[in-house]
Amino acid sequence: MWPRVLCSDVTRNTAAQEAGFTLTHVESIGSTNDAAMSRLREGGTGDHWIVADEQSGGRGRLGRIWSSPKGNLYASLALYAPCPMANGFQLGFVAALAIYDAAIALGVAPERLALKWPNDVLLEGAKLSGILVEGGSLPDGAFGAVIGCGVNVTHHPTDTPYPATDLVASGAQVSVADTFSALTQAFRTNLDVFDKGQGFSDIRQLWLARARGLGGSISVRQANGSLEGIFQGLDEGGKLLLLQDGKVTPIIAGDVFY
Repeated sequence: MWPRVLCSDVTRNTAAQEAGFTLTHVESIGSTNDAAMSRLREGGTGDHWIVADEQSGGRGRLGRIWSSPKGNLYASLALYAPCPMANGFQLGFVAALAIYDAAIALGVAPERLALKWPNDVLLEGAKLSGILVEGGSLPDGAFGAVIGCGVNVTHHPTDTPYPATDLVASGAQVSVADTFSALTQAFRTNLDVFDKGQGFSDIRQLWLARARGLGGSISVRQANGSLEGIFQGLDEGGKLLLLQDGKVTPIIAGDVFY
């Protein structure tokens, strides 16, 4: 059973509709990603946002718990056949660019922002948001994808392995509704550039132009240890390129530290 749908500022906001999206807004939910994927599997249309005031079972990358109390934005975008399944990983770069662009639209100066591989948005070096892309085959055989976005608006966790921050703490006078409005517009722009995967080369260039630490030393922490080297960029599919002792290694997953 769906949670109670609210009549709130987010629901009344027309930005999502103007950007070509539909919307379900709920007070509380287990996981917006789970709800969005269920919608797709049950035959619901894509280009649909599930937004919640709070989550009881929010999660981040690599199975981590995503703390989800009221005051921040928790939104998942359900997409029907957004690209070939093999390119689903690239949607994380689209989402990171969208959050980056949304922050600028909300008044954050570009020089205060940067992107961290694979899909973190940094504000003055601290994590502003989290992105979780999930997907799979739908009953009709099409690829269904869900992009979960958690944006710290009025508060942020303090017990994280990487420093975090939020928009209000940075000086932006914004609400969750303001943030969602900017995000939907930015998502439409970047999805259009992505063009179902055919435009990833452009997304890649946009991402690299905003990346932190390009050409510098980084550490990539993985389940079986850490790799250290020089951040050389991204390959054509979005893998991180790490230079070690004259050899470049493509990396598909891990946490980057500078």
